[in-house]
Amino acid sequence: ILTVLGNSAVLATAVKRSSLLKSPELLTVNLAVADIGMAISMYPLAIASAWNHAWLGGDASCIYYALLGFLFGVCSMMTLCAMAVIRFLVTNTSKSNSNKVTKNTVRILIILIWLYSLFWAILPLVGWGYYGPEPFGISCTIAWSKFHNSSNGFSFILTMFLLCTVLPALTIVACYLGIAWKVHKAYQEIQNIDRIPNAAKLEKKLTLMAVLISVGFLSSWTPYAAASFWSIFNSSNSLQPIVTLLPCLFAKSSTAYHPFIYYIFSKTFRCEIKQLQCCCGWRVPFFSTDSSAENPMSMMWSG
Repeated sequence: ILTVLGNSAVLATAVKRSSLLKSPELLTVNLAVADIGMAISMYPLAIASAWNHAWLGGDASCIYYALLGFLFGVCSMMTLCAMAVIRFLVTNTSKSNSNKVTKNTVRILIILIWLYSLFWAILPLVGWGYYGPEPFGISCTIAWSKFHNSSNGFSFILTMFLLCTVLPALTIVACYLGIAWKVHKAYQEIQNIDRIPNAAKLEKKLTLMAVLISVGFLSSWTPYAAASFWSIFNSSNSLQPIVTLLPCLFAKSSTAYHPFIYYIFSKTFRCEIKQLQCCCGWRVPFFSTDSSAENPMSMMWSG
């Protein structure tokens, strides 16, 4: 529910402001599409299977669920990675050079992200890797436990784990650390010209946003990756069902918290949500907002 409502609000805001969207904001829209696509196409089947205490639909629905989960999962990871790289490039280049990141460039990047994700999702269907049920039996994914006796499967897992998990995660962390260092250096320069209060607020806001996005990504996917990697070298029976279930739930929860981050750090998004609240007659308590105008650098980050 949180995923659908939150990301629907992101998409509604993007449609309403389509003519005003900056090029990096297209990646935010793409992330919302991947998150809401995962929630609508997968979660109802998993919930129904949970109530049934067993997977519903047989092998066909299992492959469908696993393929879409892999597709949307890789797409979300690579979109977050692209957002981090673009923000790093924009932060570390002059204003004239930052304008070179056009909407057409980002659209091409989004198409490449989807093609890259689709490529990895199709590979198990053509013989490199396998899809199968999770050890706890009410959802499906890559059949991790089948790979410790298969060199073909092991090569798939190792390559996928490196290119779709480790490298994107390291890239995200490196980019946001670079941005934090850049902001810190800028703060030291500003400190010499008596602008400490505004600079301190800006540094705190940008650093907190970087930490939330980075930690949110790593905390949601790292337990799942660790449990899955354990299953490659050991029997799935060595882990209790709850131990395999919780990392899966943490990973799927990543689709819900992105809109909250946008709400906290983007004044524009807060205003649009309040307008939707008025139009729909909602009576939901929102966070208190600062009425001061957004700093241009803050607007760049929220984009």
